[in-house]
Amino acid sequence: MSVFLKEEAVRRSPGRPPVRSDQETLKLIIQAAALAFQTEGYAGTGIADVAQRAGVSTKTLYRLVPTKADLFRMVIADRIGRFMSTIHEPDDATSDLVTGLERILIAYANLSLDPEVVAVYKLVFAESGRFPEIAEAFYQGAVQRTRSAMAGWLDRQRERGLIAIEDPDAVAGMLRGMMVMEPQRAAMLGQGPTPDPVAIAARAKLCAALFLGGCLTSSRRLDAWPQLR
Repeated sequence: MSVFLKEEAVRRSPGRPPVRSDQETLKLIIQAAALAFQTEGYAGTGIADVAQRAGVSTKTLYRLVPTKADLFRMVIADRIGRFMSTIHEPDDATSDLVTGLERILIAYANLSLDPEVVAVYKLVFAESGRFPEIAEAFYQGAVQRTRSAMAGWLDRQRERGLIAIEDPDAVAGMLRGMMVMEPQRAAMLGQGPTPDPVAIAARAKLCAALFLGGCLTSSRRLDAWPQLR
């Protein structure tokens, strides 16, 4: 057997672990970092610790993620990305307005009330004085990004002639506060349990009704709530 064939046999040996791609490795690193930040805080989290949790070398981690601040931004982006994928489905042109708004509010509540996200909120509030970079990362990567996504959805509904609003960005902020502020505050202060899916869906339905009852164009309002005739 030639040297090449021997090397090929070793490479294909069933006992040899497969080589991970950088994308797969980065996913493991982000998962490990999210857990480390939750349990150790930002100051207490070290790159070597994250590498050990992820099962990679420190050299590999630094090659993929240059700084701890970059790692924190990636953790936020990974979590927010799940919300972003939800807010764009189904296609706006075929979705019912009420159903679409309730779906977005539920997705936002599931994001904001997730224990991992609540833990990040606490971390940012506790440590942003010492590490202003995490406040900026959270504000730009989470607060601004989710508000812009919701504002974009509202603006598209305005362009479809379904709702009458002047400032989609401001309205998005109001909707977000109405949906999650009280339950999130209670969860952060340990004064109440995180709402279950049934409670979140019920709150989304109420918030959507209150909002749309005020901004639907007149014909759409009567179609959605005949009792207002």
